[in-house]
Amino acid sequence: MASFSVIIAAAGQSSRFQDQNYKKPFIPLAGKAVWLHSAEKFLKRDDVKQVIVVISPEDREMFQIKFGANIAILGIDVVDGGSERCESVQNALNVVRDEMEYVAVHDAARPCFADEWIDRVFDEATKSGAAIPATPVVGTVKKSASGKTIDQTVDRTHLWIAQTPQVFRKDILLSAYAKRANQVFTDEAQAVEASGHPVSIVTGSSLNLKITTKEDLKLAEQVLKVLPKPNLSGPAHPFADDDLWR
Repeated sequence: MASFSVIIAAAGQSSRFQDQNYKKPFIPLAGKAVWLHSAEKFLKRDDVKQVIVVISPEDREMFQIKFGANIAILGIDVVDGGSERCESVQNALNVVRDEMEYVAVHDAARPCFADEWIDRVFDEATKSGAAIPATPVVGTVKKSASGKTIDQTVDRTHLWIAQTPQVFRKDILLSAYAKRANQVFTDEAQAVEASGHPVSIVTGSSLNLKITTKEDLKLAEQVLKVLPKPNLSGPAHPFADDDLWR
């Protein structure tokens, strides 16, 4: 069995979430913090041997007070992040254990995903060395520099929306980050692409949403209720058969 280290990225500033009390990874969702939904999904897998949570240094004291017991019981490593996502992931890569073969990076604010989706992207990564879930763009895409008037309608053909977890053979991701110099990447796949290694796409799900606003939080509460459950012998949803989730 391949061994995976999972990095949970929770070091963002949550500027668009606009809550006075919580950053989005730490706000309660269906009885537990958003980041815990993500972490626990991976921790119950036999092939995941290490989970690393990356937080902003300014959140370290709060995180220890609120989640110290969770960290100790679950055996999670906690690392301080940087000013950019790529810096945060680099800091986490520095503590990935030597025996790990693969590294997955997942958004802490993306709590709505199913075991079978993880299976698919993990499996593809073990075959190709690099894989991400993504969904094809289905809406009409407009470009606007001002945000007030449309400059251009963009051809959506061949466009995909990247999701997480993004999964890579460890040596491939380490090599990509070693080559990045001062380049800023918005996700790990971009770094691997820039290094010259192809990244495979596994079809994701629109239910694998990333919480950005308060409205997203309300939607996530409902999505958690209808996510496919593992090892079901009957329909995964009362109004549709298993094909809904494939």
